[in-house]
Amino acid sequence: MECPKGEVMESQNQLPQSEQRPKGTTFLKTCFNGINALSGVGILSIPYALSQGGWLSLILLFLVAILCCYTGFLLQRCMAANPIIKTYPDIGEAAFGYKGRAMISIFMYLELYLVAVEFLILEGDNLHKLFPDMGFKVAGLRVGGKNGFVLLTALVILPTTWLKNLGVLAYLSAGGVLSSVILVVCVFWVGAVDGVGFHEGDTLLKSGGLPTTISLFAFCYCGHAVFPTLCNSMKDRSQFSKVLLVCFVTGTINYGAMGILGYLMYGENSMSQVTLNLPLRKISAKIAIYTTLMNPLTKYAIITTPIATAIEAKFPVRNSRFISILIRTAIVISTVTVACTVPFFGYVMAFTGAFLGVTVSILLPCLCYLKMHKTAQSFGSEFIIIVGILVTGSFIGVLGTYTSLKQIVNHLI
Repeated sequence: MECPKGEVMESQNQLPQSEQRPKGTTFLKTCFNGINALSGVGILSIPYALSQGGWLSLILLFLVAILCCYTGFLLQRCMAANPIIKTYPDIGEAAFGYKGRAMISIFMYLELYLVAVEFLILEGDNLHKLFPDMGFKVAGLRVGGKNGFVLLTALVILPTTWLKNLGVLAYLSAGGVLSSVILVVCVFWVGAVDGVGFHEGDTLLKSGGLPTTISLFAFCYCGHAVFPTLCNSMKDRSQFSKVLLVCFVTGTINYGAMGILGYLMYGENSMSQVTLNLPLRKISAKIAIYTTLMNPLTKYAIITTPIATAIEAKFPVRNSRFISILIRTAIVISTVTVACTVPFFGYVMAFTGAFLGVTVSILLPCLCYLKMHKTAQSFGSEFIIIVGILVTGSFIGVLGTYTSLKQIVNHLI
């Protein structure tokens, strides 16, 4: 809620000049938040994506990275066009009115929600691999297997969701970035030192698996729903373009390294999460799995914050700490329910990337930019590039969504 202009000026005049500093997160903290949002659990599925598409599908990884980085710049330009814009739905309203806000809100929050669900499925799978015979008692009922670990993870994550300050969350994000780097190093160690070797992955191209491959790649770069929030949180919003470059370059290097290492190690036998392939008897494999288990602890809060903020804004008592905690707790409970009902990590990730990731990260930024910037509608190089991105994104979205939904339905039946 904005303060009256007179009160703002009066409060500023009461402060010494040295203390009148802009509030917000620094460039470095925003980079950590951005990399953390971008380099998420998708890194675990890159070897599996290559096993579905072959070595040449790496080209698609770099193309998706370039497309999504460019559409990230388009979102920043949309925000720069109107200083009132604070969030992604604000961009939709500025471009297409109330219907635009509603459309973007639905796609964006559903995407973030499913990413949060993926975190819990990941935890359940990996903890069950480490402790296959362990179970828990909840209200007199025994809960075992993956579902028990999903519930336990939710209880650990819950307090982190109550944090509302992105500057504080940056410290959690730094841990998330570090865990991604450690994971790549551990996988390399398993292959180079622990005897697994790099002798697999001899397929150049598998056209039949490309829809799944590119859907998983799209999931890896679906951080656009968080970008406007991160940009608005900065002290200097003009530096956000540099933040985007740092995030996408760092994320792509990490993704590419993991994909090459994992596919060389396990080839066509790569599982939906590379950690599920690792031999448990090796210390490096255990470190990799435990590091993976840290991801939800560091990423879940920043992914669900935009959802919680949007819901809180609808309540009359916006500053109530109790209501805030209640809403964020409800979000956690609902994601636990979905994770236990549809526990297919790879297929859910492919669907999220193809349907929601492509829509939120590729299609909607282009449409909003064209609507808000009339000069971009004139026939020129920029217009041609954006139309090309829209056509490509639509093709990827339709084909990938159909393929992933078919896989999910086949496993539910």
